[in-house]
Amino acid sequence: MRLPGDVRLGALAALSFVLLTGCGAAGSSGYPSAAAIAPSGQASDARFGPAADYPMVLGDPFTIDGETYTPSDTLNYDRVGYAALDQGEGVTAASKTLPLPSYVEVTSLVTGKTILVRVERRGPMTNARLIALSPDAASQLAVSDGTPVRVRRVNPPEVERAELRSGRPAGERLETPKSLVEVLKRKLPPNGEASLRSAAATPADPVPAYAKSSGETNAPKKPLVAGKAPAEGYALKPLDKSTAVPPVTSPSATKPKTTVDEKSKADVSDGFLIQAGAFSVKSNADRAARSVGGFVTRSGNLYLVRSGPYRTRGQAEAALVKVRAAGYSDARVISTS
Repeated sequence: MRLPGDVRLGALAALSFVLLTGCGAAGSSGYPSAAAIAPSGQASDARFGPAADYPMVLGDPFTIDGETYTPSDTLNYDRVGYAALDQGEGVTAASKTLPLPSYVEVTSLVTGKTILVRVERRGPMTNARLIALSPDAASQLAVSDGTPVRVRRVNPPEVERAELRSGRPAGERLETPKSLVEVLKRKLPPNGEASLRSAAATPADPVPAYAKSSGETNAPKKPLVAGKAPAEGYALKPLDKSTAVPPVTSPSATKPKTTVDEKSKADVSDGFLIQAGAFSVKSNADRAARSVGGFVTRSGNLYLVRSGPYRTRGQAEAALVKVRAAGYSDARVISTS
């Protein structure tokens, strides 16, 4: 049966549209593009929106040259090692164990420069390197293969996440002080990588000192040497209070101790202080103050953890290095005058 002319023309036009649409979705590689396979109802650039960060993928353990790596959602990931280069796109990186995707600050231990990077893939597939950077990330940080770096997991604001998801670099970070860079370089192993996590518990981590991150509190399998800290991965055995020997007291020992809140009222009107952090929960602030030998002072709804005072800025800067090395990377020196 012959169709009227206008009907045939309409059918041909519809067929041409279907063919052209199919070619555009497939792309030159023959595989559908991300926009073509976007779920119904989502915008074609959904891969750049907040939903692109979820769900985070971990994957199964894998082995590289006899060493096994187990991906895990470690919030306080903080390590030093050496950078590798790969062929990723945008300001991205490859990690052996961090969730995909996740965000890290990478610091060059040559210049102190720090950038924000999105972790999108597994790698580098060598035990000699900590992280593999894309060409854009390596260019922004001005590093090459083998450059010593620090990698610290962070939770950046959505505006910075969006920049990285779109392939653009995030805003500039503050450079790490040279004094801290020197401290971090001393933590570098000759090859591979090393953790910067302090043996002492951090304010947000109630796990006892030397306890495993999984929360194990079993006694160590190897005997402890008096006067030395246990090796990494071991936990102190809880003290049996029924057999504990009471401490010998002296007249000076019975003198009431100054609490952190009382110490905060001391005269700090002249000199410099170190502010380790600000907390909304007082118990967390007290814990942080004990870990840095400082005190707590209240400012509005926040509890500020500070230490000092120091008579000169040089003394304060020297103490600041130790506070940051203890895990308080946002610590800073403030003047009390």
